[in-house]
Amino acid sequence: MAQHNETGKQGEAEAARFLQEAGYEIMARNFRHQHAEIDLVAKKGTLLVFVEVKTRTNLSFGNPEEFVSYGKAKLVMKAAEHYIFTHNWQFDVRFDIVAVSIAGSQLHVKHVEDAFC
Repeated sequence: MAQHNETGKQGEAEAARFLQEAGYEIMARNFRHQHAEIDLVAKKGTLLVFVEVKTRTNLSFGNPEEFVSYGKAKLVMKAAEHYIFTHNWQFDVRFDIVAVSIAGSQLHVKHVEDAFC
């Protein structure tokens, strides 16, 4: 597997761990609908959170959360709509980004709530 795929998997695992430690329950990982994918679907109480995870090993070009494009946000929202419908979710939802920076043995996780609507 390519190094960037391994980095992405490591970032998603760290994001899931971070959210679980913050009291979230991970409902799904890599939920797919057509061409869209949601990295993590988490729940905290009656709030369902769709999470885009961005991982970077080099911050020279910007922070990980800055790399979520408008097009990616639209795809996540499309997949979220399908998830909400198929799971008959009747409560609040939110779209977050978890940004993971890995530099050698240093790891930093940043949770951006309400990242896009």
